Amino acid sequence: MLTIHARCTRGPRQPFEATTIERRTLGPRDVLIDIAYAGICHSDIDHAHSVRGNTMYPLVPGHEIAGVVAAVGAEVTKFAVGDHAGVGNMVDSCRECTNCRAGLEQYCSGRRVLTYNSIGRDGKPTHGGYSEKIVVEEHFAIRIPKSVPLARAAPLFCAGITLYSPLRHWGAGPGKRVAIIGLGGLGHVGVQLAKAMGAHATVFDLAPAKRADALRLGADDFRIATDAAAFSELVSSFDLIISTVPASVDLDAYLALLARDGTFVNLGVPDKPLSVAAMSLLRNRRSLAGTLSGGLPETQEMIDFCAEHGIGAEVEVIGADDIDRAYDRLLAGDVRYRFVIDIATMRS
Repeated sequence: MLTIHARCTRGPRQPFEATTIERRTLGPRDVLIDIAYAGICHSDIDHAHSVRGNTMYPLVPGHEIAGVVAAVGAEVTKFAVGDHAGVGNMVDSCRECTNCRAGLEQYCSGRRVLTYNSIGRDGKPTHGGYSEKIVVEEHFAIRIPKSVPLARAAPLFCAGITLYSPLRHWGAGPGKRVAIIGLGGLGHVGVQLAKAMGAHATVFDLAPAKRADALRLGADDFRIATDAAAFSELVSSFDLIISTVPASVDLDAYLALLARDGTFVNLGVPDKPLSVAAMSLLRNRRSLAGTLSGGLPETQEMIDFCAEHGIGAEVEVIGADDIDRAYDRLLAGDVRYRFVIDIATMRS
């Protein structure tokens, strides 16, 4: 077993503290990754604060992980020591169900093991990326092209793939009009991806001050989410709308913006059930959908696409002692656009 430094929280809204955790001894198909950076995702806060009521404490969050391969098992073929590697929100699945065999492990109908706040095959709780190292089977690690800086790569393993997957699935590309609701940790990556795929990209956000950033990141248009005139002007104009915000939005208003056979994809988890008028769906044969991150093959495709097109998260790097402050700022919307922990500070 490997004993390493980490940061954990021991209860809802309890401060993060230094701790040590154990990682398993390297198996024949395992890789040991020295974590360089770990992104802070909004779902980290949900779990740390037990918003969903299923948190196992002490909790070491983090599923946006980027680092350097330090050792490989005897049967590993995908990685060599010194390679850059990333880990997202899964570290295991059943491997046998129809979804797993199709490379859609995020929809595993057997037993999917999350990177943290889950129970591994050894019966022990999993620990995430707010730590110095991680051991993971090579199938659940992703090769990071060395042209992508590790700090900018880390958030792509949640924010990046969570946007890439629906954009690919619903056919974002030349001749398509895509809208992204929310220019935050997910949305700022989403607009870059949509533009690189060749789509016409529009951003909806509540903050007028984000207009310049949206256009700089590739948006063709920026609209204020409370501007009634904008909604009237854009009726039946989008092929795909992706909502990245955690709060409820006016689904009927946004569905009205979809062209025939358009799709609204919800990525957030509001605290209240979604509400929609049936006629909003009947008109223009519209669809309302959801999606979970992406499988391992698609995640590799995503990071390779980002490398090819120079896409990365815009990050603010923080130290391990600043996690609580970063959580407060993230909840207040005070970050552009992703906090990333410098894991070299874990021992301080």
